[in-house]
Amino acid sequence: MTGMPVNRTDRLTARDPRLVPWRAFLDAHARITRRLDEELRAEHDLSLGEYDALLTIAEAPDRRIRMNQLADRVVLSKSGVTRLVDRLVADGLVVRDHCLSDARGAEAVLTGTGLNRLRAASRTHLRGIQAHFLDVVDERDLPVIERAMRSLGEHAGSRSGESDVRWTPGASPRATAAQVGGRAEPTTAS
Repeated sequence: MTGMPVNRTDRLTARDPRLVPWRAFLDAHARITRRLDEELRAEHDLSLGEYDALLTIAEAPDRRIRMNQLADRVVLSKSGVTRLVDRLVADGLVVRDHCLSDARGAEAVLTGTGLNRLRAASRTHLRGIQAHFLDVVDERDLPVIERAMRSLGEHAGSRSGESDVRWTPGASPRATAAQVGGRAEPTTAS
């Protein structure tokens, strides 16, 4: 960006210097998530999306979650999450079950095999977050990045209307993983 202050009420144009951080954010996010995905695929035959879905299910009460809630949390369409869960079911990592609170609904339930695969993959994922994010960003910048990403997330909201924030200051180091589009190892007991 140039050192010139830009009036926030000015109409945004394609050459506006305020787009530089936006483009940098998009580029960094795309590159980091691509690397995390490649590492998970190479070492565990899991995509980043599959890892995210497994972790979301693992963090849900009783390791089961309604399909529509899973779609909201992993930011997929209903048909997208159905295809994702189909792959996880075919691999024996998840089973579909009737919803315990509403027999009309379906839930994805994590299997023991799925939990074991998630735990193994989480080591790779966290190593990637360390290498591609934490080792690159100056530690003094982390609070600024967190504040900016939290503000953006809160402003954008979630599709389901419920909070997507899964970490609070002072909690475990899961925050850094969540803020790059990834997450940490599940802390639930097996």
